[in-house]
Amino acid sequence: VFSHIRTIRIASKHLYNRHNLHLYEILYRKMKFTIAASLMGMAAAFAPLETATRTETKLNLWGEPTKKEGEDDMSKALPFAPRPKILDGTLAGDVGFDPFGFAGADKESLIYMREAEVKHSRLAMLAVVGWPIAELFDKPIADAAGLPSLLTKTGESPSLLNGGLDKVDVAYWIAVASLAGIVELESAKMQEEKGKDYLIGDCNFDPLNLMPEDKAGQMAMQTKELKHGRIAMMAILGYVIQEAIYGTPVVQQTPFFFTPAM
Repeated sequence: VFSHIRTIRIASKHLYNRHNLHLYEILYRKMKFTIAASLMGMAAAFAPLETATRTETKLNLWGEPTKKEGEDDMSKALPFAPRPKILDGTLAGDVGFDPFGFAGADKESLIYMREAEVKHSRLAMLAVVGWPIAELFDKPIADAAGLPSLLTKTGESPSLLNGGLDKVDVAYWIAVASLAGIVELESAKMQEEKGKDYLIGDCNFDPLNLMPEDKAGQMAMQTKELKHGRIAMMAILGYVIQEAIYGTPVVQQTPFFFTPAM
């Protein structure tokens, strides 16, 4: 604003005389208009804004509207989010955690996925023990028996990422497939025989009689199996990722877990 005034004053000194008085008046009016417009802009900058109305929308992991306050319908695993409706706590190990909706929309799909979870848990528990045992003892046993080792060149267990599965004899894969078929047949047999009393994952195999007879004991045993199985699935995934990244056996990466006394 002041730079405009200074410029106009300098120009007015050269232009002011009897013959250009009219021009001076025009410049003076423009100066007043510029000052007024500048002051109005400054005043508008400090004017308070109108209060906006805020709208609060509650979201959760499952995309469903949250319950009313005071209703105890929240997930035990994620207390800040509501549990999926299908997970009502009747199954062992149910803590209301299913952010991707794998359980499905009905009881039938939930039971099917629980069967799959139990089977994967048991396989993972076997694998998480067998993986490091193979890396520790496969080569010594193979050398003692005069057989080739099935480990990779760097001493890792054979897998899809590590390679070496082509070294495994075909008879082994036939035995594994046959065993899996027997387990599935026994599971189907138990479902047909026991009906409503069928326990998920029951394949008629309990040589040590670990499963209790009472309902509360069965629920506790199933919960323990699921918890151990879920940890095992995470552990075996960790083995695979670690060896794929570092290219060394997991027993060498963390020897204090696998060779504490060696």
